[in-house]
Amino acid sequence: MSNVPTVKLNNGVEMPTLGFGVFQVPDLIEAEQAVVEALETGYRLIDTAAAYQNEEAVGKAIKNSSVNRDNIFVTSKLWVSDFNYRRAKAGIDNSLQKLDLDYIDLYLLHQPYGDTMGAWRALEEAQKEGKIRAIGVSNFYADQIKDLKLTMPVKPAVNQIEVNPWYQQDREVKFNQGEDIRVEAWAPFAEGKHGIFTNKVITQIGEKYGKSNGQVILRWLLQRGITVIPKSVHQKRMAENIDVFDFKLSDEDMVKITNLDKGESQFFDHRDPVTIGQIFGSSLKIVQNDEKEKGKIN
Repeated sequence: MSNVPTVKLNNGVEMPTLGFGVFQVPDLIEAEQAVVEALETGYRLIDTAAAYQNEEAVGKAIKNSSVNRDNIFVTSKLWVSDFNYRRAKAGIDNSLQKLDLDYIDLYLLHQPYGDTMGAWRALEEAQKEGKIRAIGVSNFYADQIKDLKLTMPVKPAVNQIEVNPWYQQDREVKFNQGEDIRVEAWAPFAEGKHGIFTNKVITQIGEKYGKSNGQVILRWLLQRGITVIPKSVHQKRMAENIDVFDFKLSDEDMVKITNLDKGESQFFDHRDPVTIGQIFGSSLKIVQNDEKEKGKIN
């Protein structure tokens, strides 16, 4: 039985406030085992993506779990190589097929580049058809969210962004929350960078409650009204990460962690044009070439 509280999204769908991510677990056997163990441990939100190349493993784990499918909240994401209306429709069906599910609980546009409007239209239609229960975005900044909201009929239910003690994104978090869009934090532990698991400030806070640095960080995020999706392939750590609902950080503790903000991404700047070209250029070329071929046929 899961003890994780849920939150109601802006379309009425209930989503757990803490889940399990499988980013960087491309080995299908390892990914399947990790999800099986996560479900056994009490996790009910499982977060994957087309780009993670492990949707099949997630689907198998859910199929083989004793937990009822209706009690599991499955998230996946569409990659930018499928960001036009036609390719997005096929991408959604591809995710459903790989996951071997009748529906996906939450489906996100993974990055804010390319024909996001065309892809979003496909997500809106899939939601109407019952293939997806809630739709959202990932790594979108406030202006990009506002553009989408002003252009399309359905606004995102979730925005999944990098949030951790080194990159707290207070302005972006508050903007999304003000728009009734649930913020979900990826990389809550900043992948261990800058000694996050041994940081003295966080350690001292944890000692007051008998909790680890990781548990303090997750609690800090939850108290900011942010959903979290920590990843681990070790069942002991999985159990530790979910054991964060029996204590509450004081206002003083929250401020101490706020003061740790370095104000910079621990991965890459989503607004740097050179980086965008390097990381997403080849994927966006796939869409461009697809459009050219479509033009020749027509």
